[in-house]
Amino acid sequence: MAFDKLSIIIPAFNEEKTIHLILDKVKAVELINGINKEIIIINDCSTDNTEQAIEKYISSNPELSIQYFKHEKNQGKGASLHTGISKATGEYFIVQDADLEYDPEEYNDLLKPVLKGFADVVYGSRFMGHYPHRVLFFWHTVGNKFLTAFSNIISNLNLTDMEAGLKLFNTKMVQSINLKEKRFGFEPEIVSKVARIPNVRIYEVGISYYGRTYQEGKKINWKDGFRAMYCILKYGLLKGR
Repeated sequence: MAFDKLSIIIPAFNEEKTIHLILDKVKAVELINGINKEIIIINDCSTDNTEQAIEKYISSNPELSIQYFKHEKNQGKGASLHTGISKATGEYFIVQDADLEYDPEEYNDLLKPVLKGFADVVYGSRFMGHYPHRVLFFWHTVGNKFLTAFSNIISNLNLTDMEAGLKLFNTKMVQSINLKEKRFGFEPEIVSKVARIPNVRIYEVGISYYGRTYQEGKKINWKDGFRAMYCILKYGLLKGR
């Protein structure tokens, strides 16, 4: 199935050191079938020089299609994604974290099931395939696999990596969903609500993972895990809207 434009949604909070690097990678990737890129950056009220770094990059790369939005109050990654999704004009969109944990070169891997007419949603998985995977945080891995399994039990899916930060969605499909979670609860909420869409086709492909330590800027913590469990129950078992 051919389409013209892919929106790339990049939520950013205190990423002044990496935002230009990830944008360089997004710029460099050539999408298959000549698909155009629309880059949407949402600055979630960063307290460092993220805004200046973004504005400098935009002015230095006028040939790129970049939309920039700023939250006047820090609201969380989910809220940034709400903003980005609402502004997306591509037929499909990809969620891309502003750090360097996920590689834009793998966009085409996510696009292939869509272009072949098989998928509406494609999740990247850090636990599939032969790609490089930085060895970090045993208990994070255990927690992630537990949350993914818990979500699968309720949604009747067989995802291997619900929390992966690289995933692709049909834009109109997601824009039709009432998304509420403003922080890391976004991940289990969107899985639960997408899984309930009649005849939705969800695929998964292996991706690489260049994880960060907390010293390097990683932000998710154990509290987010408990919120994820609550959201799985709320939006999955109880079918919250």
